[in-house]
Amino acid sequence: MLDITKIRAITLDLDDTLWPIWPTIARAETALQDWLRGHAPRTSALFSDPAARLALRHEVMAARPDLHHQLSSLRLEQIRLALGRSDENTALAEPAFEVFFDARQQVTMFDDTHAGLAFLSARFPLVALSNGNADLARVGLSGYFKGSISAQGFGVGKPDPRIFKAAASAAGVLPHEVLHIGDDAALDVLGALACGM
Repeated sequence: MLDITKIRAITLDLDDTLWPIWPTIARAETALQDWLRGHAPRTSALFSDPAARLALRHEVMAARPDLHHQLSSLRLEQIRLALGRSDENTALAEPAFEVFFDARQQVTMFDDTHAGLAFLSARFPLVALSNGNADLARVGLSGYFKGSISAQGFGVGKPDPRIFKAAASAAGVLPHEVLHIGDDAALDVLGALACGM
């Protein structure tokens, strides 16, 4: 049973915990598609097919397993591959990715996100712990958090206990003093338990 008197810090997942991720990704995909239509129309046509997009992603992941937890780099290389396959300028990958990434930061919070974070951050140090690539400052939540650990920056993702231990360290406490909040039973719950949270 959880003894809340022993909690000294809280780690929180971001995507699908503080905001719904799939509407955000859909808007970012639309922004990217609109940009490509004006700058790389053949790539836009290729990217308009979800199966082709997924095949490109899988191809990049097979060629670059080091990008498994590097979602931004994975997306950038997927765009670069699509541009090359479409015989368009691969140098457009960086500005195209920036369009996607900017739109990806335009999240719509769950109704209670700000109130919940205000309540929790007044009582505990909060550390964001995510396999995603949201930027706390750009989404407008950095003021609530003492720190942020991402799979991209850390090199491994949840449920690996090492990333949970790093988050506890960022909060300045031991893992058994941390309550982790997240939406995914395997990644969040099992990972936190394996670390001793």
